[in-house]
Amino acid sequence: MKFTGTDQYVATEDLMVAVNAAALLRRPLLIKGEPGTGKTVLAHEVAQAFDMELIEWHIKSTTKAQQGLYEYDAVSRLRDSQLGDKKVKDIKNYVKRGKLWDAFESDKPVVLLIDEIDKADIEFPNDLLLELDRMEFHVYETGETVKAKNRPIIIITSNNEKELPDAFLRRCFFHFIKFPDPDTMRTIIDVHYPNIQHDLVKKALSIFFDIRDVPGMKKKPSTSELLDWLKLLMAEDLPLDVLQSKDPSSLIPPLHGALLKNEQDVHLFERLAFLNKRQSR
Repeated sequence: MKFTGTDQYVATEDLMVAVNAAALLRRPLLIKGEPGTGKTVLAHEVAQAFDMELIEWHIKSTTKAQQGLYEYDAVSRLRDSQLGDKKVKDIKNYVKRGKLWDAFESDKPVVLLIDEIDKADIEFPNDLLLELDRMEFHVYETGETVKAKNRPIIIITSNNEKELPDAFLRRCFFHFIKFPDPDTMRTIIDVHYPNIQHDLVKKALSIFFDIRDVPGMKKKPSTSELLDWLKLLMAEDLPLDVLQSKDPSSLIPPLHGALLKNEQDVHLFERLAFLNKRQSR
């Protein structure tokens, strides 16, 4: 069973190799790349391709590694004991299973997504080393050891906001999703909008990659933003002449809010349009 992409997800050859290699080595697959390049979606498509359940653990800045294993609610148990609740006799009533526990306990192999691991504290990856390596952990409150019935396929995503520890990296199979080239991007567009006009795609891609090449941009538009922009262009049914305009004052593309996501980049293009207009006089 090998991953070859899906009808809704265009996977490059090196990405397919990475997914299959990680599955064969039984190691977590660490995926890095620009935001919007399909890192999170990859886990959904791998689960679909392998006909597996997907368990998602979305990491926040406040997330602790222990939460992925289990959480013990001592406060609720104390309150219930004061109220004379009979369930306090069984401590298991106050142990909440985490996403790793759910993945380990599943009767069938699952895909476990640990999304945006770089958002958490720097110690977060190190705190999961043994659990991901041995596929087991100990529950101190109940004295039980939870072992994986079936080793899950683990996909970990990172936006490269901070460096991950070397010890953690050694236990992963790493792949960096390169930003799609124009040919790959056309294939992606065809998958999402099979009936889109060829001339519209050609001109829109030219504008899109020109925008990404502008020096000084704070946030370059991504694949998902290009798809949103194309959807708006089709919905508004704008004439192609609007995109093909040579007017130096129209450097900012129509419906640019789908591509430019902060005022700094909008102001940058406004300044460039102003300078071009002056130079053309």
